Formats: sequence, structure tokens, C-alpha cells
Amino acid sequence: MNRKLKSCSAIMAAAALAQAAVVPAAMAANVTAQPNVSQAQAPYYNDPSGDPKLSTLQMVKLLQQKVKYVFIIFNENHSFDNEYGTLPGVRGLYADENGPRSAANTPGFNQTYTDVNGNTVTVQPFQIGPAQNSSVVDSVDHSHVGLATKIDVVNGTAQMDKFAYREYWGRSPNTSTAAAQKATQYARLVMSHIDCDTIPFFWQWASNFTVFDNIFATEDTPSTPNAVAMIAGQSGETQWVKHPNVGPVIASSGTAGPVAVNGAVSGTLVGPPFWGDSQPFYGSPLDPTVNGRVTTCVPDGCTTKNISEVFTFASLPLTFQGRNVSAVMAGNRNPAVDLADIQQDIPFIQSKNGTPVNWRWYQEGYNLESSDSNGVASHSAYVSHHNGAQYFGYIANTPAMAANLKGETDFFTDVANNALPNGGVFYIRGGYLNQNKLLPPVVANAQLPASAVAAVQAAKQGDDDHPGYTDRQISEAMAASVINAIAANPTLWSQSAIIVTYDESDGFYDHVPPRILAYGPDGLPLARGVRVPLMLISPYSRTHAVSHVEGDHNAVIQTINAIFGLPALASLPDEAQALVAGNSPAFNQFAPAGFQQQYLGPRDINSAISDSLLSGFDPKRLLGLSAPLPASLAAIPANVVTSLPHYSGNGCKAIGITPTDRQQGIVNPIPAGFNPLPGTVPQSN
Repeated sequence: MNRKLKSCSAIMAAAALAQAAVVPAAMAANVTAQPNVSQAQAPYYNDPSGDPKLSTLQMVKLLQQKVKYVFIIFNENHSFDNEYGTLPGVRGLYADENGPRSAANTPGFNQTYTDVNGNTVTVQPFQIGPAQNSSVVDSVDHSHVGLATKIDVVNGTAQMDKFAYREYWGRSPNTSTAAAQKATQYARLVMSHIDCDTIPFFWQWASNFTVFDNIFATEDTPSTPNAVAMIAGQSGETQWVKHPNVGPVIASSGTAGPVAVNGAVSGTLVGPPFWGDSQPFYGSPLDPTVNGRVTTCVPDGCTTKNISEVFTFASLPLTFQGRNVSAVMAGNRNPAVDLADIQQDIPFIQSKNGTPVNWRWYQEGYNLESSDSNGVASHSAYVSHHNGAQYFGYIANTPAMAANLKGETDFFTDVANNALPNGGVFYIRGGYLNQNKLLPPVVANAQLPASAVAAVQAAKQGDDDHPGYTDRQISEAMAASVINAIAANPTLWSQSAIIVTYDESDGFYDHVPPRILAYGPDGLPLARGVRVPLMLISPYSRTHAVSHVEGDHNAVIQTINAIFGLPALASLPDEAQALVAGNSPAFNQFAPAGFQQQYLGPRDINSAISDSLLSGFDPKRLLGLSAPLPASLAAIPANVVTSLPHYSGNGCKAIGITPTDRQQGIVNPIPAGFNPLPGTVPQSN
């Protein structure tokens, strides 16, 4: 009887899955329109409720005919609410797709902590603009422990209510008056947010194309694990499951403790799962490679004590090799280590006989940049712990693969010279400086001490949007330069999909609780992290739409898999086996009682917890029933890109968007004496 019931259940489940495959795309994807279609958008606007009924397979086949180039502008460290919390139509701070929402129905809106004097302090979200130097704020706590504290998981649900508490008490405010003042400012800063006056280009693209408001950091960690997750869908959970007795601090030989290289240099390697910003092994002082080394991590501050174990799990660059994978991997210099955990994956990928996919990882400072002098690569702009690809031994230590690692200037040179490969996937990342005519940071606050202006300008020259060392408008200028280069080339534009997204939140407040999918050996949530922004820009995108599908960086991978016909990373033998093995007492012990570790590995297969970005594409455009979106909707005039502050600090008026807090007449409670630069300009605390 039980067997019959189980069989019946299996048949019903299969039927449900088959039925789900033909649900209309807009209904399945949960897409809504943004309010107030502009005059420029009106000729191209299609109401999502009128979508033709297309199955996922039909959508994929149409996309494969249209899109040949996927460009990913991969920025740093902002939560969704921090940048788009007042964009009309999204699930933001004061409203959602259904209209205004009260503070009482917004998780963590009122953040309370007790200060060193025993006073109860409450901080609410508040908007900052050019008058508060919103373009050059400092970075908040985005450590693994700090993020776990901030999201505050209780009975499996993130409460999102300890952001201010962590900023205050995580900075030892009881050591001095100055420390308490600095901690107070950070507890305020973490609750701040910006709008289109600070980042008008980003808001304009979000309005003209499709913005996603339910995408999260893959890992509840700082940058490195999420930079890796962008191409692997994980940060080493597979490697942890396969080698459970050698983490989290191990040597590449698999033994605990220090590792010696050539009998001379020694250090300690950090093993999986990876939840910090340790540096890539290849390119580090421990790297024994003599000829053909990848770029050094020394400019980014690496030592012999903060180096990662070689990453050995599967990633997109591996599946990109298609039918060439065996031949390419045969060129690896140290297969015993670098190929250790893809032994079954390689023949599996080979057996699919897939067409190889071109790829490049363009990152500022990796090699010679336009900001370098005398034709010598300084690497001074290079943030090596943001280069997810360099962590993998089969990429960094395989010459044919490492050749795909390039500098930011190389991207613009390749596009200008029509030297991009014929289709493929191209990642673009900024760094500590900027190549866009070396723009100076915007320091607009007249109250900032004159003695501090030079210090701020020196500290904020980066272009990857990372608080602490970048200017937000320089960062959006970099993104605009990339998009302009694509939009100016009719061939590229007509076949492109551009994804603009972030690695993680920097620890800034966001009100939407992430789904908790995994715990690490420290007993803290490992996945997911805080919600991050994501936009899809393409001739085939919806215009003026919001997709509410749930996902993380795996959503990007799923979309690439669909467009290029790649096997899901989660379907590869080594990863699939680890996903099964991880859901066992050996790994469930690190989670709360009753929690099952079902996701210790990639999750780039459509499911209830992970969707692709297909909902951002307009079925009518793909079918030819509506015209493709013109490049003019994406392009920003060059003179505007390089003129700071953008639109003289009046970006909302310039692009014609009224943020939801202004629409509702909400009084903006900027705390008296607020300093957005508590670390850079402590004298203003």
C-alpha cells in the first residue's frame, strides 16, 4: 500500500512539473510594471499582464537565436535598499508593487540598541544625498560574523534587525569617547540609503529596462566567496563535503597547519568552505610557479598568512570549454591538486560534445592599464581578492585558461578594435582606481573640513562601487562607459544581454529576509546573504518592469546556461554527489536541530528557491511582435558621463523619477551631526 502511494505521489509530482513548464512566463516569473511610463519608454512598453504564453523551453530557444553576448558588470558592496529602496514599483523601504507600506510591516525598520551610557537608541532608514557626500561614504561591517549578527536568524527566519546594533557594539565603543562617537556614526551610516540624485544612471537603466528586486548574495559573507559564486554558484561547499576533515584551515597537501613551498617560503592556507577574503593561492607569495604566473596579489595586501587553498570545484569557465575540456585541462601544470575535485566532471562535460563558449574576466589592474605610466603595469588598482576566477587552480595554473584574465582597459580596447571573440560571456570589474580619465571624487558637502577634502579625494578614486575606496558616481561612470561602448556597436548591441549586479551588500541594511539555505562549520548561516541589486539591459529586455523572482548569483549562471546550452553545474557528477552527501549527519550537525543541508554546492537548476533571469526578457520582443529596444535607452551622453557631479546633483529631476519617500511626503530624519565618513574623517564624528 505504501509503495503504491509513493508511486502515485511521484506521478503526481511529475505531472505538476510538466504543467509548470507551460505556465505563462509573466505569471510564473511574477513580473510587474513600474508606474508612470515615460514618453521615451511609451513606444516600447508592453504590460507584463499581456504576455504571450510561452513555455520556458520556447523562451530559451528564442533567446539562443537572439543573444550571443552576455556582459556582466560586476560591482561591489551595496544592499538593494541602500541603492534602490525608494525606486517606484520595487519591494523597497516605503512601498512595494502594491503601493505604500508601513514601517510596522517592514522588517527591521526600527533598529534599537543600548549604548555605553545605558541609553536606548533607535535608528530608522534615512535618505542621504549630495549635501551629505552620499557619493563617497565609508564601508560598514561586512564580515561573515558581522553579517550573521545583522540578519539575526531566529527559528530559521532572518529578522533583519541587528544592523545598527552590530555596527555600534562591533566597534568596541566602550574603549573611549572617540570610539563611542565613531560607533554611533557607523550605527547611523548602516541605515542610510540613496536615490537618483546620487546614482541617476543606475536608476535610469533600472527604469528603462528590467530591475530584479529579490536577488540575494549567494553567501552570507564578504566579497571573495560571492565573487567566486558568480561563476561557480557556491564558495567551496562541494570541496568541504569532499574533504570534510581538512578545513577550514588546511594546506594544499590536505594536512593541517603551515605549508612549505620549495623548502623556502611557508604560510598557512585557508580551506573550505570559504567565508572570508583570503587571497588566491596562484599569484601569492606561496605560488611556486616560475614562468607564466598570474598577476600577483601583493598590491592587495596578501601575505603568507592569508592565502586560500586552491579551489578545485566546478565553475562556468570549466563548462565553457565544452568538447575541448579534456584537451584544455591536459595543459594544467599541477593536475594532482588543481583537478582533484573535477575528475568526473571533465569526462561528463566532454561527453556532451558542446560548443565551446568564449569568455573573459576583465578586471582593473590585472595588467597594463591606461592609468599606468611608462608602459609598465603597476597593478596598483588590482583588488585580487575580487577576482573570482584566479582562485581556481584549473584556471590560474592552466595557460589556455589564464589567458582569459585581462585588465579593464583591455575591454575597451577589444571593443574598439572589434577584437572581442564572436560571442561569449564577459565579466567587467573595476578596482582601486578608475580608467575613465582619472575622474576626481565628488566632495560636495560644504561642512566637510577643508583639511579633509584632499584625504577624501585620495581615498575614493575607485570605480567598482565599493564603499570605502570608491566614488559612487565614478563607479556609475565606469558602468556607463562599458554600456556606451556596447551600445555604440550595432552588432554587439543587437545580440547582447548586459547584467549589472553586485557581489554582496557591504552590510548595509535591507528589509527583505534572505532564505537560509546552509550553515558552515562555525554554526553560522553560510547562505544566503543580504539582498543585492540586479538589472538586465538588452534589446530584448522588458522596459519599465520589475521581476520579483527569487535567486542569487546562481540566477546569472542559470541564464548563461540557458543561452549557451550548458549543463548546470549542479548536474555535474562531482557537484551532484556532494549535494547528496552534504545532507547527512556529518554536515547537518552544524545547523540548528532539524535543518537539512540540501544546498552545499551550486543550485543553478530552476527550483522553488532559485529562478533564472529569463523573466526579464520580453516575450513579444523575442517573438518579433514588438521592436527591440534601441541603444539610445541605454546610452548616456559622453559629456554627462565625465561631468561630476552627474546632473549637478539633481539626478531625479533630470531623469524624471520621483522616489517613493518623496511621493508620500515622508519626513527624512537625518540624525543631527551625521557623518558619512566616520573612518576617513573621524574629526567630524
